Amino acid sequence: MRIIFFGTPTFSAEVLDFLLQHDVNIVAVISKPDRPKGRSGTPVPTPVKTVALQRNPPLPVYQPELVSAPEFAETLKAYEADLFVVVAYGEIIKQHLLDMPKRGCINLHTSLLPKYRGAAPIQRSIISGEKETGVTIMHMVRKMDAGDMIKVVKVAITAEMTFGELEQALCEAGKTALLDVIHTFEKDEPPRTPQDHTQATLAPKIELEDCEIRWDKSAQEIHDLVRGVNPYPGAWCYVHVKGEKKRLKISRTRVVEGDESEPGTIVNTQQTKANLVIATGNKALELLEVQLEGKKSMSSEELMRGINLTLFKFK
Repeated sequence: MRIIFFGTPTFSAEVLDFLLQHDVNIVAVISKPDRPKGRSGTPVPTPVKTVALQRNPPLPVYQPELVSAPEFAETLKAYEADLFVVVAYGEIIKQHLLDMPKRGCINLHTSLLPKYRGAAPIQRSIISGEKETGVTIMHMVRKMDAGDMIKVVKVAITAEMTFGELEQALCEAGKTALLDVIHTFEKDEPPRTPQDHTQATLAPKIELEDCEIRWDKSAQEIHDLVRGVNPYPGAWCYVHVKGEKKRLKISRTRVVEGDESEPGTIVNTQQTKANLVIATGNKALELLEVQLEGKKSMSSEELMRGINLTLFKFK
């Protein structure tokens, strides 16, 4: 069976490498264009492109600005693919491409569909306080993440799990699930289960402003936000240090008992050798790992050494 693989980031690259190690017949790879990175502005290959070119011989790699552009269709058609496999490619694929492969187009999505359709299902599931998520292998249709499901694998979300940790767990689950589905296609048509569209929820892309901490929310909600955007883009708030407004990135927290202090207030002002504890709308939050603008990442206790608490404000 001839397969064309579509993907771009590290998650996709790990899946591609796994499929190649298991002798899946991938005849070409489609990835987003290389983008400039760092001060030099030199274009950096996408992780998927890097994996493809490390093969011996290298796999053909195409990086169109728009994969659904009419002029690129003939390039894809020439491969006479049986199946398109899409894993975090980064572009909505239009109908004329969905109709092209003989057996169809399938996608690996990192949620238990129909919940969390969209660009940020892993982050949104943690931020929402979910205890379980998973991967869904589905047929692709024009409507985003709405196709019939082929295989679903559940993955637990533990109480302290971060976005980065959950992403890796889902990648491991997704690799084997996708390989199983491809093997099924090689033998027969896999089963299809329609989604219940009335239960659909959306998981839009996480923007930097979504990561700003609001101290009037509960400690648990803030804690879930912090771990849901760790390692990126990272939860943050503004603080005033010696009268100067700066941004504080908060990477790890712990929910603790609080008092009736106003949200955003430092509640452990008498403890000089301890992490900061901040009042919230319900309970309080201990700041375990922070990074003040212009400084390296450290514990909040380390950060406060040499800073007068009366000159450090969260409001």
